[in-house]
Amino acid sequence: MTNTRNKVEQDLESLVNGWISSDYLEAGDLFIIGCSTSEVAGKHIGTSGSEEIAAILFRGLKKLAQQKQIQLAFQCCEHLNRAIVIEKETAKAYAYDEVAVVPIPTAGGSMASYAYKHMDNPVVVEHIRADAGLDIGETMIGMHLKPVAVPLRFDQRSIGEARVNGARTRPKLIGGERAQY
Repeated sequence: MTNTRNKVEQDLESLVNGWISSDYLEAGDLFIIGCSTSEVAGKHIGTSGSEEIAAILFRGLKKLAQQKQIQLAFQCCEHLNRAIVIEKETAKAYAYDEVAVVPIPTAGGSMASYAYKHMDNPVVVEHIRADAGLDIGETMIGMHLKPVAVPLRFDQRSIGEARVNGARTRPKLIGGERAQY
């Protein structure tokens, strides 16, 4: 696990630095993370969850949140219909309705479970409209992004063995060819 831990730490640091040096995030943005710790470990999604891997990822993502002054949101697995773990103050600020569930590794996933245990005042909500996000292991975060999602290409394309995709959103372009943007 030491080699895996080191690789995950290095991969995540590279990816977080890419986000930090980009102009894709603004203070106050809501940032969704979907993560399969099984995929990070090189296993099939949902088969080998690891709170040890989740801990590494959580620390690195907290660094991103602090540096860019953004709010993190962690997507649960499909067993909780991809509900979202966020801070209670974030839920209140966005008027998101809390639901009654506590994610655990086998129902919610290791990443969401770890986040729930280590956030200041976590709650779970069913839906959000995030400004940007990170999909680690093809967990399909798109349902929680605002329209219009724009895929991002960072130099770091994986964390551990999991493929990684980033996205940001932009306002819709309306009005047709005579409109000015």
